[in-house]
Amino acid sequence: MTPRFPRGVRLHHDQARDRWVVMAPERMFVPDETALEVLRLVDGTRDVDAIIDALATKFAAPRDVIATDVRAMVDDLVARGALAP
Repeated sequence: MTPRFPRGVRLHHDQARDRWVVMAPERMFVPDETALEVLRLVDGTRDVDAIIDALATKFAAPRDVIATDVRAMVDDLVARGALAP
């Protein structure tokens, strides 16, 4: 799966509140720091495995642990409409 932001959805830095948000039509998500790390890697060309590899390298963490968390998070964000598969 290669996650991407659907049309009308974007990751945006809210300067007034100094936080990152996912803006979608008629709704907004405020990602936690973990979700933000994943969302910053969503570019529509990188698949989930590439995102997992990048995070495992960046945080020097076991790939299998990161993979479980990232896959669950991506599935949840797809179900919420914040990402498209």
